[in-house]
Amino acid sequence: MIRVLFVSQTSACFELENDAPYYAPQAYQVICNGEKAFEGDSNVFSLFGLKPDASYELTLQFMPKEEGVSPLPTETCSFHTKADVCAINVRDFGATGDGKTDDTCAIQTAIHFLPKGGRLYFPAGTYSTLPLALKSHVTLEFAEGATLLGSTDRASYPVLPGEVKDMTTGEPICFGTFEGLSQPMNQGFVMAAYAEDITIIGPGTVDGNAQNTDFWTNFKDVPITRPRLFFFNRCENVCIHGITGCNSASWQFHPYFSKNVSFYQVTVKAPKVSPNTDAIDPEACDHVNIIGCRFSVGDDCIAVKSGKIELGKRYKQAADHHVIRNCLMEFGHGAVTLGSEIGAGVKNLEVSHCYFRQTDRGLRIKTRRGRGEDCVIDQVAFENIRMDGVLTPIVINMYYNCCDPDRHSEYVWSREKLPVDDRTPYLGSFAFRDLDCTDAQVAACYIDGLPEQPVGEVVMENVNVSFAEDAKPGIPAMEEFAKQRCRLGLFMDNVKSIRLKNVHLEGVDGEEVVADHYGSLVRE
Repeated sequence: MIRVLFVSQTSACFELENDAPYYAPQAYQVICNGEKAFEGDSNVFSLFGLKPDASYELTLQFMPKEEGVSPLPTETCSFHTKADVCAINVRDFGATGDGKTDDTCAIQTAIHFLPKGGRLYFPAGTYSTLPLALKSHVTLEFAEGATLLGSTDRASYPVLPGEVKDMTTGEPICFGTFEGLSQPMNQGFVMAAYAEDITIIGPGTVDGNAQNTDFWTNFKDVPITRPRLFFFNRCENVCIHGITGCNSASWQFHPYFSKNVSFYQVTVKAPKVSPNTDAIDPEACDHVNIIGCRFSVGDDCIAVKSGKIELGKRYKQAADHHVIRNCLMEFGHGAVTLGSEIGAGVKNLEVSHCYFRQTDRGLRIKTRRGRGEDCVIDQVAFENIRMDGVLTPIVINMYYNCCDPDRHSEYVWSREKLPVDDRTPYLGSFAFRDLDCTDAQVAACYIDGLPEQPVGEVVMENVNVSFAEDAKPGIPAMEEFAKQRCRLGLFMDNVKSIRLKNVHLEGVDGEEVVADHYGSLVRE
């Protein structure tokens, strides 16, 4: 069955409903209004260049994988594109797209004067520009071959204050942030603040161009944090469909205290060695969809966040109602990560039908003493996931030792049972179902809870992990005094309840289950 995920004036996104992670069971041809559009093999696919306010009939004809195998039944659906309020070509405002001329003034002017509900169209070309600011009720469309190219001059990115006080009420107003704190930052390459109804579509590219700057070489001990590729601060109803984002100075897509944010078949790329180039980091957001996307970056592919303890206590805005489905994640530190800046917690998270390939870790949860009592992560489900060449498929770490001045302190690393107070995080129930992991190296699962606040419940059901023949040792979790491991099975320390059903491990060195300080352990 075909599910219609999203329809704009000129694009549409669809999802096949099946049990296959990311890739469809069989390749297929997409036929639109009787004409072949393209061939595909993923569960999520898109059409671009459609006409506004038009009806379409879509047919999927499956092709057998090999001779003698019958194709799946044909799938069909119909949809109608949205009507346009108005559509404007950015070149009518003077943008050249020649890759040499500074097109900032033309693009920003077009955005500023675009009527409510208008669509700004970028035809093929390279549009060199300084940082851009968006407003409410606009659509930006990047045609195939259109590239928005970022400035290489660090000084051209305005500095936003972390927060300022309202002159009348004295209330804080946040503008800049990084790693869970309000702090000065360079403006995002494409940014919106306190805005709504923003749509960015098309098969084009937004390139931060950081590979040609000093952002990746001079990133430590600088007073101003690097710009994101996209930064949405307290925005609502934002949709990104189809574009490729690449080479950001730091995090690539960063929705911050925003609501109803969706990413459909977005591609995010950065070299494996590029620092902090996370693909999508939703922070303290409500209702986020990340569906059909493909990531290959230098840090975590997706990192769900909700601020450090200060922001958690002040706003108590958990990361809530996040759906991550049918995504392909490659070469990052972690495929799907929770934390470590999760001072207001995470709830209602579903990760399913994803494929992780050669990431350091697969499903990664990281927190530490000092994240606070509002850092509650509970009722999290990871289902129907395939991993290939992931060093450690599952990591839950409550001793994470990065990103804070006290990260190497005894308070963070102590194995003693410390008092539970307003600085102590809580990890509740986690379910891992229908996971197929091949060529692991370091550990199948590494869970390290606090003695004073053990992880509540871990359920593993229908989980298969096999190790590579040439597996090499490594560190499963970033924590103080971490030991190198290789072919370690299920390691669990300080977990209240462990239930293992139909869990199979192959190639483990030593005991399959290494558990200590647990309440109950049931293996079926």
